[in-house]
Amino acid sequence: MSLKKTIARLLVALMASLPVSYASAVDQLKIGYVNTQRLFRDAPAAVRAAKKIEQEFSKRDQDLQRLAKQVQGLQESLEKGGLTMAESERRAKEKDLGELSREFQRKQREFREDLNLRQNEENAAIIEKANKAIKQLAESEKFDLIVQDVVWVSPKLDITDKVIKALSEPQAAK
Repeated sequence: MSLKKTIARLLVALMASLPVSYASAVDQLKIGYVNTQRLFRDAPAAVRAAKKIEQEFSKRDQDLQRLAKQVQGLQESLEKGGLTMAESERRAKEKDLGELSREFQRKQREFREDLNLRQNEENAAIIEKANKAIKQLAESEKFDLIVQDVVWVSPKLDITDKVIKALSEPQAAK
C-alpha cells in the first residue's frame, strides 16, 4: 500500500468520525433561553413596579387629560364661533389656545420623559434580580449557556418560567 493511500484512508476515517464526535459534544451542551419581555410583563417584581409607577403617575396623567380637554374645548369653541366673534375676542382666544396648547405639549413631553426614566429605573432593578436568578439557575441546573434577546429559539430551550418562579420566591425578591 502506498503512503498516499494510507493517508487518504486515515483522512476518510477521521472525517467520518468528526460528525459523530461533534454531535455527541452538542448533545451534552445544555442551553437555555430567557424571554426578557415576558420577565418585564410577568415577573412579580415587574407587576409590582408597573402598579407603583401607575400610582405615581396617575395624578399627572389625569391633569394632562383635563388640560387636553381644555385645549380641545377651546379649539371647538373657536371653530364654531370664530366667524361670529369680534376680531379682538377671536385673537384673544387664539392666543389663549396657542399658550394652552404649548403648555399641554410641554407637560406631556415632561410626563413622558419622567415616566420613561422611572420605567428604566425599575427595569434595571428587575434585570439585576433576573440576572442573579438566571446565574443561580445556570449553576444549579448545570447550563452551559443561557441567552436572551434572540431572533428565534425553540420553545424547548425556554426557561423563562423557571426564572419567573425563581423571582417569585422570597429570597430572590431581595
